[in-house]
Amino acid sequence: MKMKAEYYDVIRNPIVTEKATMASASNAVVFEVSMSSNKIVIKEAVEALFGVKVKAVNTSITKGKVKRFRGQLGKRKDRKKAYVTLEEGNTIDVSTGL
Repeated sequence: MKMKAEYYDVIRNPIVTEKATMASASNAVVFEVSMSSNKIVIKEAVEALFGVKVKAVNTSITKGKVKRFRGQLGKRKDRKKAYVTLEEGNTIDVSTGL
């Protein structure tokens, strides 16, 4: 079993957007996760940190945009999101802090 600190390295923070709120209607929660994590590790981390049963994990990678900063070209970092679907009867309140 992994240490709790390692699970906090996998799950960075919950994402609270309009689309994430709509996903919560189907018993899903959205987290920003580390780029190197896979679905199995994400499932273990959510179950260990929040004490819930996970039904499925879907991930998506968003490439960082190229933006100008003080006239210089720069690039935002890539982000990986995990859509975690929970079993019936399990909930996670993302409005409170981790």
